[in-house]
Amino acid sequence: MNRTPPVAVWAAVVLIAIVLILLPFALSQVGTTWVRIANFAMLYVLLALGLNIVVGFAGLLDLGYIAFYAVGAYAYALLASPHFGLHLPFWVILPVGAGIAALFGILLGAPTLKLRGDYLAIVTLGFGEIVRIFLNNLSRPLNITNGPQGIARIDPLRLGGLDFSTYETYAGVLVSGPMKYYWFLLLVAVAIIVLNVRLQNSRIGRAWEAIREDEIAARAMGINTRNVKLLAFAMGATFGGVAGGMFSAIQGFVSPESFVLVESIMVISMVVLGGMGNIWGVVLGAVLLSFVPEILRWTVEPVQHALFGRALVEPEVIRMLIFGLALVLVMLFRPAGLLPSAVRKRELAERAE
Repeated sequence: MNRTPPVAVWAAVVLIAIVLILLPFALSQVGTTWVRIANFAMLYVLLALGLNIVVGFAGLLDLGYIAFYAVGAYAYALLASPHFGLHLPFWVILPVGAGIAALFGILLGAPTLKLRGDYLAIVTLGFGEIVRIFLNNLSRPLNITNGPQGIARIDPLRLGGLDFSTYETYAGVLVSGPMKYYWFLLLVAVAIIVLNVRLQNSRIGRAWEAIREDEIAARAMGINTRNVKLLAFAMGATFGGVAGGMFSAIQGFVSPESFVLVESIMVISMVVLGGMGNIWGVVLGAVLLSFVPEILRWTVEPVQHALFGRALVEPEVIRMLIFGLALVLVMLFRPAGLLPSAVRKRELAERAE
């Protein structure tokens, strides 16, 4: 069997790395908005990779995943804002937020260990809404979350003397705050991808896949399904907590409206579209569902003006129609996702027979 030469593989990796590093300079020529969109695409990559552990690796349908994103965001906001008068450094807050999110993941996983399919989806959906409602109401009698008004003036990331919120010039090149966040998020995303690859190829990853395929058989083989499932919830929640902390730092403001059910649906759509269980497919799904809606947002209205001289339908309505139609077509013709895992390919082939 022919194998791709290592030199070609490394050349491709280096080329992709160069493109990703230089991408914000190209996007900034169009507008700073697109650099911010790239930042949110990176956040969605982190969220999708975390959810992929729960849904793709372990086969546990989680519709309330955005709750862990909210927990991480509020942990950062409360510890790095004037709300409580605390301004802790981010390298302290991010691990704390990730740890709290992992604890919430265990709290969600513990009472749902025997649930599967639709029942688990309903419970996790309720969990996500409960967290959002709590954040919306924890302002009386003790003001913890500031209720629907949210928390503002959150500290940006600061690393040594580097402030991620300012514009600076390096070697004659102007570097904006969003560009700095992009490179930091890219570094975090690479680290989490490496961790995901290591997990998937480890004994724990194989245990998750065994539970996904047949939990009874996995238990018969000696796998402690209880602990392994709790670990999946905790690991997935950890990545969500990290993404939430980064979201707070980038936005400088958080409120419960940022963590509605639609966000959970968006993240799970990224996992399903890209290919459940396939790390690179999930990354592709997150990038596509981050950029394509924004591209449609910027093109729908000009097209209407060019064809009809005015906008006949609200651009947002047409954008969502096109977006929904695209998802339906993908699910019809690529039900395993754009880059399905080998296991999913085999399952679909067996069902077709």
